[in-house]
Amino acid sequence: MATSSTTGSTLLQPLSNAVQLPIDQVNFVVCQLFALLAAVWFRTYLHSSKTSSFIRHIVATLLGLYLAFFCFGWYALHFLVQSGISYCIMIIIGVESMHKYCFVFALGYLTVCQITRVYIFDYGQYSADFSGPMMIITQKITSLAYEIHDGMFRKDEDLSLSQRELAVRRMPSLLEYVSYTCNFMGILAGPLCSYKDYIAFIEGRAYHRPQPGHNGKEAARWERADPSPKAAVTQKLLVCVLSLLVHLTVCSALPVGYNIDEQFRATASWPTRVAYLYVSLLAARPKYYFAWTLADAINNAAGFGFRGYDGNGVARWDLISNLRIRQIEMSTSFKMFLDNWNIQTALWLKRVCYERASFSPTVQTFFLSAIWHGVYPGYYLTFLTGVLMTVAARAMRSNFRHYFTEPPQLKFCYDVLTWTVTQIAISYTVVPFVLLSIKPSFTFYSSWYYCLHICGILVLLLLPVKKTQRGETAHENLQPSPSEKCNDTDSSVGRSGFPTTNSVSSQNQELGSRHWSPRP
Repeated sequence: MATSSTTGSTLLQPLSNAVQLPIDQVNFVVCQLFALLAAVWFRTYLHSSKTSSFIRHIVATLLGLYLAFFCFGWYALHFLVQSGISYCIMIIIGVESMHKYCFVFALGYLTVCQITRVYIFDYGQYSADFSGPMMIITQKITSLAYEIHDGMFRKDEDLSLSQRELAVRRMPSLLEYVSYTCNFMGILAGPLCSYKDYIAFIEGRAYHRPQPGHNGKEAARWERADPSPKAAVTQKLLVCVLSLLVHLTVCSALPVGYNIDEQFRATASWPTRVAYLYVSLLAARPKYYFAWTLADAINNAAGFGFRGYDGNGVARWDLISNLRIRQIEMSTSFKMFLDNWNIQTALWLKRVCYERASFSPTVQTFFLSAIWHGVYPGYYLTFLTGVLMTVAARAMRSNFRHYFTEPPQLKFCYDVLTWTVTQIAISYTVVPFVLLSIKPSFTFYSSWYYCLHICGILVLLLLPVKKTQRGETAHENLQPSPSEKCNDTDSSVGRSGFPTTNSVSSQNQELGSRHWSPRP
C-alpha cells in the first residue's frame, strides 16, 4: 500500500494504493489531467470571442484555487497570502521602489515556507509539495513588479528592447493580478509567462497582432484568426506518456544514490562508474520532461502559448515551453544544456537578476537560482559547482573551439568529444541536487577526488578568460543559442533563442521570439 501524509484531499487514496504512488503525487497528476480537460472546455465554451475577459479571469482563477486546495488543502492559503501581500506592496510603496520590496518579500516568504517544509515536516521527501507552486508564483510576482517598474517609472530610453516590450504601463486590477498568479493552467506546475502575454490571451488579442511581411501579400498570407492547438497538444501528450513510462520503469532501476554505494565504489571500474553516473542522471530527467511538457500542453489546450508561424505556415505553440528535449540530450556545451533546460526560469533569472546585477552577474544569478530552488544544501553545492563549470567551459570554448570548425570531419570529432565531456560534467554537477544532503554529496565528490572541480580551477588559472562587456554576454550561461541548438536559422521564425554575441542582437532576438511573422 502506498502511504503518504497529505494536507490535500484523500479522495484518491484508493487510486494511490492501486498504483503504489504517494497520494500527493496522484493528486498532482489527476489535477493536471483535470486541468487539461478544463483547458479544452475553457477554449471551446469560454473563448474570448464568446465571453468577456472578466468572466475568463473569474473562471481561470476559481478553477486554479480549487486545484490548489484539492492538492494542498489549507497550505494553498500561502498562495493567496503571498500574492495578496505582494499586491498591497505594489499599491502602497509605489512604482519607484516597489519592485525591490516585492522581490525581497516574495522570495523571503518562499524561503520561510521552504525551511518550514524541509526542516520541520518532511526533510528529504522529494514529492509534490506546496512550495513548488509557490516557486512559480514567486517568479510571477517578481517579474510583474519589475515590469511595472520598467513601464511606469523608468524612461523608455533607459530600457533594453526586451524590457520595453515586456513593460507594463498600468497597475493591474486585483482580479487581473490574482488570475495571472493563480490561474488553473499554471497554478500547479507553471510555466512562467509574462503578464502582457497572459492578458493578451485572456482578452483575445493573442492572435490578432500585426503581421508584418516583406509586402502586403505576404503579410496577408500569415494572418490567421485562431490556429488550432490540437496537433501541438497531441504531440506533447505523447511525449508525456513516453516520459512517464520511462520514469516508472527505468528510474527506480537506476537510482542516483547508487553512485555513492560503498560496494559499488570499491568494486566498479572507472569506466563503469562514469557510465553509471551518466545513465542514472539520464534516468532522473523524464519526470521533469513529464511535468513540464504536460504543463505546456495544458496551456496550449486553453489557447495560450501561440508564438506565430514558421516558414511553412505551421503554427508554433512554444511561446512558454520550458524545455527542448532533443537539444538537452545532444548538448555539446554546458551553456547549450542550460539554454534548453527550464527555459522560463532561465528567462526569469535573466530579467530580474542578470541584466540588472551591478557586479558578478553570473555568480549572483546562480546564487538566486539556488535560493529560489530551496534550502537543501545539495542545491547550493550544485549551483556553486555550476558557476565554476560554466566559467571554465566558457574559457575552454573561447580558446579552442575555433580550431575545430573545419573540416567537417574534425568538427564532428570535436562535437563527439564535447558532448561526452558535457554530459559527464552536467551529471557530476547535479548529483548533489538529487542527493539533497551535505554528507552524501561530499561522499560522491570525494569518491571522484573532486577531479572536475580541480580541472575547472586549473582551466581558469592557465587559460586566458576573455573580458567581455555585459551586453556582449548577456545571460550567456542561461539563454538559448540558435546556432548551437537547431541549425535551422534560415527556415524558422519567431525564434526563442538568444544569441550572446552583442547586446543589440540579443535584445532583438528576444523580441523576435514574441514576433508573429517571418523576419524581413
